[in-house]
Amino acid sequence: MAGRIRDEDIATVRERARIDDVVSSYVSLRNAGGGSMKGLCPFHDEKSPSFHVTPSRGFFHCFGCQEGGDVITFLMKIDGLAFSEAVEHLADKYGVQLRREDGDDGVQRPRGPARGRLLEAHRVAQEFYADHLSSSDALAGRQFLSDRGFDQAAAEMFGVGFAPRDGEALTQLLRQKGFSQEEMVASGLVAVGRSAYDRFRGRLLWPIRESNGDTVGFGARRIFEDDRIEAKYLNTSETPIYKKSQMLYGLDLARKEISRSSQAVIVEGYTDVMACHMAGVTTAVATCGTAFGDDHARVLRRFMDDRDGLRGEVIFTFDGDAAGQKAALRAFNGDQNFVSQTYVAVEPSGMDPCDLRLAKGDEAVRALVAERTPLYRFVLGNVVSRYDLDRADGRVDAMREAARLVASVRDRSKVDAFAREVAAMVGMDVDEVRAQVRRAEKWGNEKPAGGRERRTRGSEAPQRPGEAPAAPAAPAAPERAPMPALRDPRFSIERETLKLVLQHPQLVQRSMEQVTSEDFTHPAYRAVWEAVVAHGGPTAGATDPGWATGVRAGLQNPWVSAAFAELAVEPVRSSGEPGESYMFAHAYRLRELTLLRSTAALKSRLQRTDPASEEYNQMSAELWSLEQRRRGLADKAVGA
Repeated sequence: MAGRIRDEDIATVRERARIDDVVSSYVSLRNAGGGSMKGLCPFHDEKSPSFHVTPSRGFFHCFGCQEGGDVITFLMKIDGLAFSEAVEHLADKYGVQLRREDGDDGVQRPRGPARGRLLEAHRVAQEFYADHLSSSDALAGRQFLSDRGFDQAAAEMFGVGFAPRDGEALTQLLRQKGFSQEEMVASGLVAVGRSAYDRFRGRLLWPIRESNGDTVGFGARRIFEDDRIEAKYLNTSETPIYKKSQMLYGLDLARKEISRSSQAVIVEGYTDVMACHMAGVTTAVATCGTAFGDDHARVLRRFMDDRDGLRGEVIFTFDGDAAGQKAALRAFNGDQNFVSQTYVAVEPSGMDPCDLRLAKGDEAVRALVAERTPLYRFVLGNVVSRYDLDRADGRVDAMREAARLVASVRDRSKVDAFAREVAAMVGMDVDEVRAQVRRAEKWGNEKPAGGRERRTRGSEAPQRPGEAPAAPAAPAAPERAPMPALRDPRFSIERETLKLVLQHPQLVQRSMEQVTSEDFTHPAYRAVWEAVVAHGGPTAGATDPGWATGVRAGLQNPWVSAAFAELAVEPVRSSGEPGESYMFAHAYRLRELTLLRSTAALKSRLQRTDPASEEYNQMSAELWSLEQRRRGLADKAVGA
């Protein structure tokens, strides 16, 4: 246990870690004048740069999504670190010796070499391995790359290297560089038997990097027949800086495009990542010797615009064989880690992206991704395909298994849509499928000894022969849906806009011309706006002192009247007297949110449509148009 980091050391970290230097590892910045720099925000998708960095003050702020803070805050948000982890990371990079005050701060820290020393050891190793790729011993490695369509430029782009067959070459180099045996072993680069030896020998190596480009591990491919280790791939073992459940190979190269496009393509191997990037699919990443899991999903979400409203795409590539179907089922079970839509891209003949590029060229790889299938449709289709649907019993059995899968979905909003898909696949009435899903939910898919399905409390008992059926229970009275809180952050733009309308109607006449009741999603705020329109709109309020009183008199519902009272007196959030530009910004943002909702609904329809159909093309064009309008409003809001 250790105490908290001293405040003066934290201040030194902030001083030495220039925010423009740190941010530049994640965002391309350019001079914006007045001592400020700007670029595209890494926290949300945008067309025009609204992300500003002020080096002299050590702060960043995005005028689009409102994220902001200092250099420590930035690292916490971009890499998902705790405060102390971010401070330690920056201290290692900028040479600040951290001291801790006496006392327990409640955080358990691993003992061992400093993170900075382990990163430096990997930097030395990566350069060493890359240099040896051109050696005579690495001829087989270069041939391996060439046979898969990768030249020297591709190898340099991905940092591919070769580990000499001499089992102590890297160990000796690290010793010469001043690394202790404890540091070398903790890094995972060196192991100890009778003596210290290189962890990787006689293998082709891919550096595994964090999103900021720091090498933290390696993936090693067997290329010699006399290699005593039979495993085709070896990966760095778990170390203080390498957690395989959180690492995505290629993320350092893909992260900017993933953030820009809100798309991520998950492939299965290092050469598949290389092939995708060389073919123009620059959002491709891969796990490192493990299945895609919850931690990987959390890492991706930091870089994707994965939020309600404008949703992105996560596309998995799998083989069409049994292993690929099993992987797809795992992905389906983790589908709810994402707000984004999930898809599967499967090459009909079973080729992975690397083989596909070699056989048919770059365009075929791009087409593979473009012709993706919704993940749930792929998984349910595989389940149904195992049964003979020409037989009645086959259809029933297929429905039952598919229903159990649908019942396992935690996102209840998706259950009915999936039930409809199953009904269409099996050729049965959707109500039958819904009933089977409800039965699977109730019984929990449990089967006790003897094979009979277990009934849970509240399930219907079977009717005995000769027994009169039980009278149906009286239906419960429908419950009224609870009203959302007026101060729920989801409705903050609606609230602020209405405050301006009621308190400063003279400012809002032109800005509100295109606003409609559809732009208000809170029932109370929509009712207030409709009352405003019924009394002549803000234009009438600009000249009539009693206008607001008339608007309130037209409200019949008490909770709408209460909302009106708050809106009429609560101060607006402007730092000074609000001007017309402040009103325009809120009006543009209000309409932009409406377009976001329309975009999400259209994307949902698009997912359920055959990509080869004319309807799909029409909806794609409409989606593009909606997105252009949304971006235009976003730009206007920032400009205002």
